[in-house]
Amino acid sequence: MNEQILQIAARIREMREILDMETAEIANQLGISEAEYLKYENGEDDIPIGVLYATAGIFGIDPTELLTGEKPRMDGYTIVRKDQGAVIERCPGYSFRSLATNFINRDMEPMIVEVSASDEPADLITHGGQEFNMVLEGSVAVIIKNKEFILNAGDSIYFDPRVPHGQKAVSNHAKFLTVINEWDWRK
Repeated sequence: MNEQILQIAARIREMREILDMETAEIANQLGISEAEYLKYENGEDDIPIGVLYATAGIFGIDPTELLTGEKPRMDGYTIVRKDQGAVIERCPGYSFRSLATNFINRDMEPMIVEVSASDEPADLITHGGQEFNMVLEGSVAVIIKNKEFILNAGDSIYFDPRVPHGQKAVSNHAKFLTVINEWDWRK
């Protein structure tokens, strides 16, 4: 597993220990098995963004603290310059750049996602809220349940991410904007 995922996993474990919570308790609140939760906390499996947000909600913190180890500081606006922002390599060939990690109490998570072509099928995930994807470069296959949609530069899709979904590059390399309106993690 890459170093970033291990650091995020360590922050999750540290926060759980600080709050004196049991792994079974968190897994139950996340709606997953304790074994699955422990794989995330130990950095053995990639942590889906939905699980990351839900875990932050359980801890009562901003997801940025788990992603970067820092608290957001801006409350009126935040600017992210080209090629800046917190970069997380979710897995080889799939990374995202968060564009609003420094904004306090944000309701959306805009990210630039870069994917490389692979023969492997896209990992299907689910999370709350709503999601918007717009292809900026290349071609992306967006899989929603059993359907695959090929999107080219300039194409977009808006969907319910509670349905299993995933994205993968159709061209050698692709880049797309995703904006996720996640559930309110502050509740």
